[in-house]
Amino acid sequence: MFKKLTVVVTASLASLAAAQSAPQDGLVDVGGAQVYYKVQGSGTPMLLIHGFPLNGMYFNDNVAALSKYYRVVTIDLRGFGRSTTTPGQPGSVRTYANDALAVMDKLGIDKAVIGGMSMGGQITLEMYRAAPQRFLGMLLIATTANPASITEQYVWRGVSEQATRNGVNSIVPELVKDMITGRTRMNRQQERLFVEGLIKQASLPAVQQGAQALAGRGDLLPVARTVSVPTLIVVGQEDTVYPVVLSVKLQQQIKGSRLVVIPNAAHAVNSEQAAAFNAAVLNWARSVNLR
Repeated sequence: MFKKLTVVVTASLASLAAAQSAPQDGLVDVGGAQVYYKVQGSGTPMLLIHGFPLNGMYFNDNVAALSKYYRVVTIDLRGFGRSTTTPGQPGSVRTYANDALAVMDKLGIDKAVIGGMSMGGQITLEMYRAAPQRFLGMLLIATTANPASITEQYVWRGVSEQATRNGVNSIVPELVKDMITGRTRMNRQQERLFVEGLIKQASLPAVQQGAQALAGRGDLLPVARTVSVPTLIVVGQEDTVYPVVLSVKLQQQIKGSRLVVIPNAAHAVNSEQAAAFNAAVLNWARSVNLR
């Protein structure tokens, strides 16, 4: 009888572990939009926010490694991936930040390691402006706190106009060439197709609103100077969208932050060189007691 009970208890524990590790997903209603989220792993919460014009699947290779140690939450910003948005509404970094905080509320997450790539990094800083108490740590990936320059404003408005006139698929070649290096585009077809596929999933209203948010974003450097949680900044050595010098500037603004420059990577650094990125995050998290 004792042996039988042991088997039952062991089986129950195994079932509980499997249930805890099984991915969970859902939608949160926020201001007329439905924001999709996915949760994988257990432990300290880690929220990851994608850049323009991608979706939460962009972090797939990172979640596979990080969810062994963290409860990793990814979201699709409104209109991207499986989320919805209302056409004609203005896009703003603040709106996206509020959406991400609403997902944390829905999941009962008071504090998390919060990070984002490119526009996702700007959203992360905006979240810190609004609710610094929700942060255990911060990840800033291939991003900048600078306001959009006149040149950058024209670029994002041009992307929006092209998508409006010719469809979302028409912007794919222009964006992919800056997302991943030429070597990767030539020699790693699956990576190229992966990034292209993410962009093609974006709705036209999402592209319009996201481009407007990027073009119209304000100066986040004052926010960066107030960051007091452990912060890791990661950038690809060959990033041409937000070059290394901008990450260096971020590091100078955020006291005690760490900068990691990853070789053989462009803007999509955490996808193009996922193993190096994952190692950098886990090593940093261990060193600052977030793991």
